[in-house]
This record gives sequence, structure tokens and C-alpha cells, in this order.
Amino acid sequence: MHTDMVKDILANPKYQELVQKRGRFAWILSLIVIVVYFGFVLIVAFDPKLLAIKLYGVTTVAIPVGVAIIIMSFILTGIYVKRANSEFDDMVTEIKNSVKKG
Repeated sequence: MHTDMVKDILANPKYQELVQKRGRFAWILSLIVIVVYFGFVLIVAFDPKLLAIKLYGVTTVAIPVGVAIIIMSFILTGIYVKRANSEFDDMVTEIKNSVKKG
């Protein structure tokens, strides 16, 4: 019986849609993070003087850029959680209900 339920879920078009949407969204967010992190590392490697520019006191450009990267990570995580808790969870509920009925 369990195997039949798994087959029903895998064959469900809503499940296929969920997998595609969630996968695409996760890859987009991951790509944004990778580009920003590697961009920062490349700047550190190839143009460290850019990040060494003093803003005030001992604070350089690197400090606010680093903080912005951390904040961006929290924001992107929040965006994923918000979409997962609304759209993706609704799709999972629809899939569960259709499998229970069938």
C-alpha cells in the first residue's frame, strides 16, 4: 500500500509542478548568494585596496559590505521561508488531499 501511495504522488502533475517550482526558486536564490560571496572574495583577491578605503575612523568599505552580505543572506532566507510556507505548503496540502481521495 505504501508503494502505491508513493507511485501516486510521483505521478501527480501537481507534485511535478512543485518539484520544478521549488527547485528553480532554490537554484535562483543559491546563484544570487554564490555570485555575491564569490564577488566579495574576488574583490578581496584582486582589488583589496577598494575595500581598504577608509570611511571614518578605522572603518573601511569592507565592513559595511560584509554586513550587507550577511543581511542579504538573512533576507534571501526569509524570502524562501515565506514562499515555502505559503505557496509550496499549499501545493503539498493539495497533493496530500488528492492522494488520500484517490
